[in-house]
Amino acid sequence: MIVGIASGVTETLLAAAATAGADECCGLLIGRPGRIMAAVPARNVAADPARSFEIDPATLLRVHREARGSGQQVVGHYHSHPDGSAQPSQRDAARAVADGQVWVIIAGGTITAWQRAAAAETGFTPLVLQVTA
Repeated sequence: MIVGIASGVTETLLAAAATAGADECCGLLIGRPGRIMAAVPARNVAADPARSFEIDPATLLRVHREARGSGQQVVGHYHSHPDGSAQPSQRDAARAVADGQVWVIIAGGTITAWQRAAAAETGFTPLVLQVTA
């Protein structure tokens, strides 16, 4: 499946990962199904942010409300793997739900997108990100 991503969003994601350093950055993706139009950073409130991410609940609620008010929606989230690959980890697989949300992972200057497969044993399905204006 191809997912459009606004050109400025890729720069935002790469900058967020670089700024977070050894910790995982995280945030929410705003748009419509099949199209990411914005990335909203969130504080990583995980107990061990170098190995995991947890989006700040206050940011999560606020962004969902704001997206609905603008006629858009939260279509997924992003996080980085500072010392890993841009593929879902076992920790990601354990936390993911097959709800149609996009999982964007940033690692080593690479941005990948994934969707949790419906069958638990199949893991994630890779998505193709297509940069749009």
